[in-house]
Amino acid sequence: MFMGQYDHSLDEKGRLTIPSKFRESLGPQFVVSKGLDGCLYAYPLSEWEKIGEKLNSLPNNLKEVRKFKRFFMASATTVDCDKQGRVLLSASLREYAGLEKDATLVGMNDRIEIWDTKKFTDDLAVDDDEMDAIAEKMQDLGFGI
Repeated sequence: MFMGQYDHSLDEKGRLTIPSKFRESLGPQFVVSKGLDGCLYAYPLSEWEKIGEKLNSLPNNLKEVRKFKRFFMASATTVDCDKQGRVLLSASLREYAGLEKDATLVGMNDRIEIWDTKKFTDDLAVDDDEMDAIAEKMQDLGFGI
């Protein structure tokens, strides 16, 4: 399970250091793809295989399904951690997520989200009233804490 938030910087070659706590569960090789909301998703290979199985179970005759599959599969790439725990993110993935220098990595249970730090802190800030409304919607979905 991935949890927590870590801030790191990309180097001049577009490499990002993966926190050691995340590397343990990701393994030496994992998949990075476009994610929703303008971030990247990083999955252990075993989780990515589950994603592939779920995608394959969807009906290809629906245009939205084909678009959804292309969105994730076309951008997906297998990356390898070097000895310093860094991975090279492709220029297209960095561009999609707006990653230039500072990145925030967020554990999301089965995956990691990789965000541009400014976007994460500015655009995703939630005040107490908004979180209360979100919590009510979560309760309606059957999740209460």
